[in-house]
Amino acid sequence: MLLKIENLKFSYPSNNNYRFEIKIKDWGVDIGSFVTLLGPNGSGKSTLLKLIIRILNYNSGSIKFRNKELSSISRKELSKMIAYVPQSIVTIFPYSVYEFVMMGRTPYLNFMGFEKEEDKKIVNEILDILEISHLRKKGINEISGGELQRVVIAKALAQNPEFILLDEPNAHLDLEHQISTFDLLKKLKDEKKLTILAVTHDLNLAGIYADEVAFILNGQIIESGSKSELLKEENIKNVFNINTKVYKSEKDNVFNVLINPI
Repeated sequence: MLLKIENLKFSYPSNNNYRFEIKIKDWGVDIGSFVTLLGPNGSGKSTLLKLIIRILNYNSGSIKFRNKELSSISRKELSKMIAYVPQSIVTIFPYSVYEFVMMGRTPYLNFMGFEKEEDKKIVNEILDILEISHLRKKGINEISGGELQRVVIAKALAQNPEFILLDEPNAHLDLEHQISTFDLLKKLKDEKKLTILAVTHDLNLAGIYADEVAFILNGQIIESGSKSELLKEENIKNVFNINTKVYKSEKDNVFNVLINPI
C-alpha cells in the first residue's frame, strides 16, 4: 500500500460550539490505483488532501507513505514523492507557461536555484505529453481554463511524483475539458504508473475513470472499495441524500449515474 492512514484526528480551531473534525480510523491508497474521493460540500475532502500534503498538520494518528511517517519526511523530499493540484491558483506575477511548469522542478534545483539541462529536458517532455508546448511562451493569465488546468497538472508532473493529489480537477471546466482532463489523468496513470487520488463531485466521472471510490461524510471515510461494489443507489443516497439510478455500461467496469428526483 502506498498511503496508509491510521487513527487520524484533525480539527480546525474554533471559538464557538461547533468544531469540524477529521477522524479516519483505517484507510489507504494502493500503488497504481486511481481513487476518487466523493462526498458533499463540507465533508472534509479538501482538508484530507491538505493533511496528506502537509499543508495542514494533524493532531494525532498516523499518515504513512511507503511505510514512512509523513512527518519524518522533509518537505523537499516529500515534494519529490507527492504532487498536489489545488482547486484554483492565484498568481500576481505573469509567469509564462514554461516558467510556471519549471517551478515543479524546484525540489531538484541546486542551492543557487538554477535549472540544469536535465530539468529543461523534463519540462519540455511534459509540455509535449500534455500537448501544451505551443503555449510555452504565453502568460498563464492569458490562456483558457482548460489549458490552465493542463499547465497546473504539468507543473505537478515536473516534480516527478509517484502520487498525485487533485482537488476537483474538473471544477470550472466545460464538459469537453472535463473529459479531456480525466482522459489525461487515466493516460498518465497507465503510462507513467502514477497513483492518483482525485476529489470530485461528479459521480459519472468516478464511474468511468476510477478504479476505487471512497465516500467521506462528516470527516470520516464511511465506505471505500471498488466502484463496482460502492457505486450503488443506496450508498449515494446515504452520502448525498439524493435518489439515483446506477447503470452498468456495456463497456466493462463503466458506471453511469442518473439523478432521479422522484
